[in-house]
Amino acid sequence: MKFSLTLILTCLIVFISSCSITPRQDFVKPDINLKIETSNKNKEIIIQSLLRDENIFSIDFNDQDSYFLGDNLLTSNLKYFCKSLIEEEREVLEENIFKNKKELNKKVIVIYSENYMDVASMLRNKYPGEEYLMIKSGDFDSQIKKILNVDLSTRNYQDLAKFDKGIDISHTPRIRNDIASIYYITDYDIGKTIVPIFRSNALNIETFSSSEIFHDANGIKKLVDFENTYIPITKKMIENISKKQDSLIINEIEKTLIRDFLLIEKINQNNLFRENLLPDSGNRKIKRNGCTSRDLSLWKVSTAAFTN
Repeated sequence: MKFSLTLILTCLIVFISSCSITPRQDFVKPDINLKIETSNKNKEIIIQSLLRDENIFSIDFNDQDSYFLGDNLLTSNLKYFCKSLIEEEREVLEENIFKNKKELNKKVIVIYSENYMDVASMLRNKYPGEEYLMIKSGDFDSQIKKILNVDLSTRNYQDLAKFDKGIDISHTPRIRNDIASIYYITDYDIGKTIVPIFRSNALNIETFSSSEIFHDANGIKKLVDFENTYIPITKKMIENISKKQDSLIINEIEKTLIRDFLLIEKINQNNLFRENLLPDSGNRKIKRNGCTSRDLSLWKVSTAAFTN
């Protein structure tokens, strides 16, 4: 009879949670000794990671005074890190898009969906001179052409053609020339549709997004919809995602965050700072004192290396 991994891990979690470790003469000191309160989903990821890395470990999930790890790993301020992954991503984007804006006489176009209204509102208060447009479900093509003034260019061509229908006039629609960059704040369901439309009409304009835009994509190949978009994410995390073709990308990101948490816990408990290890979700070495910043850099989406 075959048992699912989830069932096995659930039984293991219950066993670990209910057992206490007593000193013995042949007792081997654990690599990691954890006391943590978290959801069953996160417990499962923690156990999987510890078993995969063949750590000797001790875990107590029942101590209510222990470290609490929120269910949403992407917005949680994981122990040892200064900020959540999403918070750091948005700060990197803000720095590159608004604070280090190259063309001051042009506008950043912020395209957001309804469930990100709070994020867009915060940016509008800080940078009121930019343009903020909520994209609505429906006729995306018409909305985007209106945003880029493609419709105006087409109407001008049609008006000109009316003067002499015998003249064959070639026409390539022109978009507005006051756009510095485009910042997408949306989820995968909308992003996978609107980004290719924007790209086909505004090929030479730089575009940005957090990794949230592809969290619900099923595998690295789906990132082809976001080619050339700048995302704040590490090369190592992209490599981790590329190895998993059958699950949602968000699942692999969550596993990476848990592995990073466990790595830093192991380093702290065993004084391994001299090894100068990097977390997979960041580019900065783990510090002995104080919190760790991920120091994220921008990755220009290119799936060629992962889809051949």
